[in-house]
Amino acid sequence: MALLCFLLDLRNIPPPLLHRLKQCLLHLANLYAAATPPPQPHASSSADAGGLPDRLALSYVHSPSSKSSSSSSSSWPELKIGYRPGEKFNLRDFHHAVNNIPLYGFLPDQHVGSPSSGDVSLANLFSNRAIYSWATDDISKKVIAICMSAQNPEALRRSLMDAAEQCVAVDFIMLEPEAAFMYGDIPANANSFVNRICDLENCVVRRYNPEPQVLRGLVKRWLEDLKDDKEEILQAVFLFRYPIIDSVKHICCNLYASANHITDGFPSCQACKCHGCPIDHVTTNKVKWMCPITSRQLASSDVTDTAVRIGEQTVLFLPTSEGGSNLQRVSTSISFDVIERTQLASMNEGVIMGRSFVVIPSSNDVEVALTDECSDQNTQIFYGLCETLFKLDQGLVCSSSCNIETMKIGTLQCYYLLIPSEKGPMLLRRLAGSEEILPLPDMNRDCKSKVTMKIRNSVETSLSKIALKDYNPVQHERGFHSKLNRLVKDSLQFGYLLGGYSYCYMMLSSDSRFQ
Repeated sequence: MALLCFLLDLRNIPPPLLHRLKQCLLHLANLYAAATPPPQPHASSSADAGGLPDRLALSYVHSPSSKSSSSSSSSWPELKIGYRPGEKFNLRDFHHAVNNIPLYGFLPDQHVGSPSSGDVSLANLFSNRAIYSWATDDISKKVIAICMSAQNPEALRRSLMDAAEQCVAVDFIMLEPEAAFMYGDIPANANSFVNRICDLENCVVRRYNPEPQVLRGLVKRWLEDLKDDKEEILQAVFLFRYPIIDSVKHICCNLYASANHITDGFPSCQACKCHGCPIDHVTTNKVKWMCPITSRQLASSDVTDTAVRIGEQTVLFLPTSEGGSNLQRVSTSISFDVIERTQLASMNEGVIMGRSFVVIPSSNDVEVALTDECSDQNTQIFYGLCETLFKLDQGLVCSSSCNIETMKIGTLQCYYLLIPSEKGPMLLRRLAGSEEILPLPDMNRDCKSKVTMKIRNSVETSLSKIALKDYNPVQHERGFHSKLNRLVKDSLQFGYLLGGYSYCYMMLSSDSRFQ
């Protein structure tokens, strides 16, 4: 977990890209606010109710005169801090800060070699009044500098060296092709900037193409830095019965989750006005209204009924109660809207989530009872669809407001994949949405790791010794019954020793004379 301070150089960000970056920051804040915190064994319930720890900061560089005229860029650029982290994260204030980032900071005529454009000092950001004082010492701190340019690399280097002494990491994000005008279309300028800081251990320079998919991936990576429950890398070893090469019978790997569940909606709740914390149980009994933080009894004026819960620890006050919606249990049938087809051969199985549901034709329509003729037609259409999709090797992507994992209807859409078979039933699998996909781990294949012909031939020989079968679950027991039967057998032997006592106690308790 880390505190992230975003630093945007508005002089180098054209308005269309700035709009996309602002949306990325809002999405990051939303996902962080809605994230379910991990259980804290030593934390009190009152502390948990207080909200999320604040680990986001926002700052930007702009020239005050750029609003009136981009040609008057001779004024000294300024560093502004838009959002300072407090004790608890405030989603509203962060949205307000992002939305108020000025759109007039872009200076298309600015070049690194122009001495009149001035430079900005980051001393105020790397100071005891700013990032050094934000969060506690056990929380790492990272500055995300987006489209940052420097007319005075030496001054920037000194600031970065001071940050290194305070264990503050800095990621420089260069968004191509925007980097072309950041450095005056002169590759030497860009290389000079990178070369001046590349030897600093706390600095990393990353280049990206600012496509929507790339920016979404950046948001997910930043979210991983913020989260408390960022787990240690899960290591795994795959063991083989026969050597893969020489005497090696295993390969070592790291495991990463490919998707993460999010909430299905934003339910209404009652919250105290003193701390903005949700009251666990919605009730009209005013005597039972207690502040979750202080346990103080609350009056009706101290409680609002027009609040919604965002995740587990974030609450938003609304002017009316119409903004929230409570999740409802599925009481009748579930509607799935077919929205598109997809090729199963190219389907990324990493986006498939949760349990599989077997789909078979129903003899009854969801609206009215079918006659025998209509029922037969429904069955024929089902198998005709199944066989056709199987022949095309395609599946159907569907959407629904129902989450079949929780069997609740929410306000957010869930997506599903209907998978055909040749002659049998179909399968329904839940698909991850864009908010649920996790970033792929960095896997830069070293040129030295080229597979040699010796390894390739040895692997093929080893695989040929492994039986090739169609998977049949009946032939792959987990051992549930054998293990439980053994436990019951052991328990019965223990019970025989206490059988007389148990029988006597049962006889006495059932005799009315001993009541």
